[in-house]
Amino acid sequence: MTGEHLQVVHGDITRMEVDAIVNAANAGLLGGGGVDGAIHGAGGPAIGNACRAIRDTHGGCKTGEAVITTGGLLPAPYVIHAVGPVWHGGVKDEDTMLANAYRNSIRLAAEHDLRTVAFPNISTGIYGFPRERAADIAIAAVRDALARAPTISQVTFVCFDDENYRLYRDRLS
Repeated sequence: MTGEHLQVVHGDITRMEVDAIVNAANAGLLGGGGVDGAIHGAGGPAIGNACRAIRDTHGGCKTGEAVITTGGLLPAPYVIHAVGPVWHGGVKDEDTMLANAYRNSIRLAAEHDLRTVAFPNISTGIYGFPRERAADIAIAAVRDALARAPTISQVTFVCFDDENYRLYRDRLS
């Protein structure tokens, strides 16, 4: 399913052959559960070592921000670690922080002259962000950021579960 430079696939982001995959990271960049744990596991120790170096020099990564590391053993040479917000009912500016996580990921990819980027569904797992709302924010933020990132030719939303896949497919068809 495609729309402009956006597409959705149902699958495992750790297997994507793109220039960079985005990790739904935590502020400490230490790896965790869900997609974060899967990316750290599949990419090997190089990703964790690079994240520790960033944490040691910058104190981690704030919500809505993103940092870039090697992809280690992954097919993608880079991982962009974006920190999405924990859902608190929408009263703590979660929409803006989620949009910023996507925008800052696109900005970082463009700064590194990357052409293809794959995103997971940031904040919709353990962080509890409502999935429909997150899909709308993600698509709008990526479209907005792509206007300032002409080097990026393709963005893929990689959905691990059926519900998110249907949400993105319906919005991008």
